[in-house]
Amino acid sequence: MTIATVREKRPTDRKKWTLSQIVLTALGAVVSAVWTAPLLWALFTSLKSETEAVALPVRWLPKEWTTQAWTAVFESGNLPNWFVNSFVVSVCVTFVVVLVSALAGYGFARTEFRGKSALLGLVMAGLMVSPAVLGVPLFTTVQAMGMVDTYWGMILPQCAPAAMVYILYKFFQSIPRELEEAAFIDGAGRWRVFFTIVLPLSRPSLSAVGIFTFIASWNNFLWPYMVTNNPDLMTMPNGIATVMNSYGIQWAQLMAGGLMAGLPLVIVFVFFQRQIVSGVAHTGLAGQ
Repeated sequence: MTIATVREKRPTDRKKWTLSQIVLTALGAVVSAVWTAPLLWALFTSLKSETEAVALPVRWLPKEWTTQAWTAVFESGNLPNWFVNSFVVSVCVTFVVVLVSALAGYGFARTEFRGKSALLGLVMAGLMVSPAVLGVPLFTTVQAMGMVDTYWGMILPQCAPAAMVYILYKFFQSIPRELEEAAFIDGAGRWRVFFTIVLPLSRPSLSAVGIFTFIASWNNFLWPYMVTNNPDLMTMPNGIATVMNSYGIQWAQLMAGGLMAGLPLVIVFVFFQRQIVSGVAHTGLAGQ
């Protein structure tokens, strides 16, 4: 076969884009720009001096690039300690929520008992109650138990996962019962079936629940702010807020601190976005 023959067989015309592909691509570009613009604005503002950050007219790019705001945040705050506190609280909350949600969701999906519908409805009613409404009674309870200014006081009230119970409940319903019945015939008990069959099949949904919970706990500002005044126990959002309030609002420092607090979440999303998409798809919530 000659070179000329090979060239003749190569397709000369590229596949043309359809109108729907062009519209979807343009829409995706617009949405990406809308989501990216605040991050770029925060980054550029953090690289300005405080005088330039509040100057008018507003400029996107700084006239003089400086890392003064980043240095000031590191010097005026206890960032390593706040980071460790946020990590400990978020990991503990995630572990407890995944465990409790898996047990509760499997119980609702596979066991029959009197009052099941009423209890499930009570759990789902938690989705309609704003966490801010529960702030005062939760704080009163935590104070009565002597858990103010403790890790437990920050962790336990965040472990009421009504939404996560529902997500895993819907997923467990989609698992074929024949798999569990076969294990029962072989002599396995309920707990063994749950840990050796159900949980391995639930990895996508468990990963999604864990990631969502970790992000929500890391971003939680109100409850840690209410339950602790100890600077050594503050999380990243609370610690950075105290730095900002020491000498008024320093916008360049505020943007630098916000980027520092959000960086771990960006890393989590970048490395685990496949698990997030897979988990939502497997729960059956994507079309609801």
